[in-house]
This record gives sequence, structure tokens and C-alpha cells, in this order.
Amino acid sequence: MISANPRIAQPAAAAEPARDWRRLWREAVTDPLELLRMLGLEALAERLPADAAGFPLRVPRGFVARMRHGDPADPLLRQVLPLDLETLEVEGFGLDAVGDAAARSGRGVLQKYRGRALLVATGSCAVHCRYCFRRHYPYGEDSAAANAWQAALDTIAADPSVDEVILSGGDPLSLSTAKLRELGERLLALPQVRRLRIHSRLPVVLPERVDAELLDWLAALPLQKVMVIHANHAREFDESVARALTDLRGAGLTVLNQAVLLRGVNDSVAAQVELAEASFAAGSLPYYLHQLDRVAGAAHFEVPDADALAIESALRKRLPGYLVPRLVREVAGAASKLPLALTTEM
Repeated sequence: MISANPRIAQPAAAAEPARDWRRLWREAVTDPLELLRMLGLEALAERLPADAAGFPLRVPRGFVARMRHGDPADPLLRQVLPLDLETLEVEGFGLDAVGDAAARSGRGVLQKYRGRALLVATGSCAVHCRYCFRRHYPYGEDSAAANAWQAALDTIAADPSVDEVILSGGDPLSLSTAKLRELGERLLALPQVRRLRIHSRLPVVLPERVDAELLDWLAALPLQKVMVIHANHAREFDESVARALTDLRGAGLTVLNQAVLLRGVNDSVAAQVELAEASFAAGSLPYYLHQLDRVAGAAHFEVPDADALAIESALRKRLPGYLVPRLVREVAGAASKLPLALTTEM
């Protein structure tokens, strides 16, 4: 493992009692100037937008501890630091990059692909990724968790083809385990549902969320269970993350990692090889590598399709097949996520 930066306060050692994840959530860095001071990068203050580009900073201190002190190009920092580039209007980049509005089939329910229903469980996240495709989503008016999940569950019950429920957001693990247990009990009453998939960045940015209460609930839930984590760079995987993923697998979950191809973060063959190997070593199988969703404010992260395809080709020569993520693009209205090579011909 790459050592964390000794100049930044580190998370508690494994031998010390684990700190409650809710407290760590509340202690997250929300002031860009504080973040820059922690990293010795005060000179970058002139690059900050006046109002965080309408999308406030949030990053757990444990994730900041994995950043390199004094490095303005640190790939973890680039994912979370607001920049003035986000305020530029770029043609082709909009508020609903992947057609979520058109896919809405009920309160907090998106149905894009056959057999699956995605629940937008919450708008809360432990970290605000600057490239987030839902950074403009109207969470206040559309949460599946409202009214004890009733409206969302009614939508699923009315469609007997749905055998997999996907929890997304925001980050569903920002909900209490009691709230998640309530959902699990309700899902068990729907005979067509066989799988529960949870998309979460918390096991990576706030691994303390994977606590005994969560693991007990997951282990006891009699559904097939998949956790799709989200890490974009090898240095996101430290020992605390590896422990969390080991515990999730021990609770009976299949653990996959999806990443986004981001300029200045992981847009090289070397970075992608390191990411795939670090992900697998920590206990998660590489799953998807997404071409950037063209959401307003994220244009500076975009990697040209030709460069993305060249990276994919090189990965196939460098890695065993099971470590090569599928390079895909989400196209609004398509019946599945599409291999990037196909979308360049459309």
C-alpha cells in the first residue's frame, strides 16, 4: 500500500476503537480554503469559484489524509476541489446528462433497463465529486425513502419483471441502517425481487460506515447482494478500505468497483493498471470504466473518445481479462450501457 501523507492528521489506527461514522461525517471538510490550508496549497485559492459553482465542497478528513501535501495535481484532490472551470458554459453539457427525468416511473424510481429498478434513496453524500452526473438532480422533490418507501415499492410491485432493486442516490449508505433494514423487510414481501444492489462511495471515502450494525443486517438479508463501490485512483484504496471490503464480502456480498475516466486523474494506461490491481487486491473486481457523463460543470474532466479507446486497448494487453473494466458510455434512452466503441459510430 502507498503510505498516507504524514503531514495530515491520520485516521485512528486499527488497534484503537473505531470512531462512529456519523461523527466522521459531521467532521467532513466543507470549506475549500480549509482544505487548501491542510494541503499547503493556499495559492490555489484564486482558482476557486465564488460560490462553489452551486455545488458545495464536502470531503471526509480520512480521504483528505490520502492526498499528497503540496501537490496541486493530486488525483484525489482534483476529484473534490471546486474550480472556476465549473462555471463555464460548454455546449453539449447539461443538467440531466443521462436522461434520468425521462426514466422516472414513480417517486424516486428510475427504470432504464429491463428487470431492474433504481431507487434514488437520498440526495446526501459523504463526498461531493465534482464530475457527479446527478449534481443538479432535484432530490428535494424525488426521494424513494419518503413515506416509508411506500410509493417506490408500489411502483416496483406493479412490475413483475423487476427482479433486481438498485439503491443509489446520493449515497444510500448515508441512510441509517434502521432505515435500510426497513426497506429490506419491505422488499422481502415482493416475490419477484431476488437481488439487491447498492451503489456506494462510502466504503471508499468513509470506510467506517461499514460497521457491525450494517454488516449484521446485510448478512441476515436473504437476497443476493451486490455492492458496487466507486474508486477512480489506486491511492483511494488504503488499509481501512480493504478491511471494509473484506467485511462486506464476509457478509455475503459480491463487491465490484466502477470508475469514471477523468482527465488529470486516471487518464493514462499506468493509472488504470494501478487502479485495477489495487481494486482487486483490496477485494473488489473491476466492473465499469465510464466515459464521462456530460453534466454541466464537468467539461474539464472529459477525455476524448479516441484516447479512451486507446487506453482500453492497452489495458487488454497489460492485464488479465478479469481485471479489465468494461469501457462504456450511458446514452439516454438506450436499453443498456453501451461499449464506448459502439457509441463512437452512432
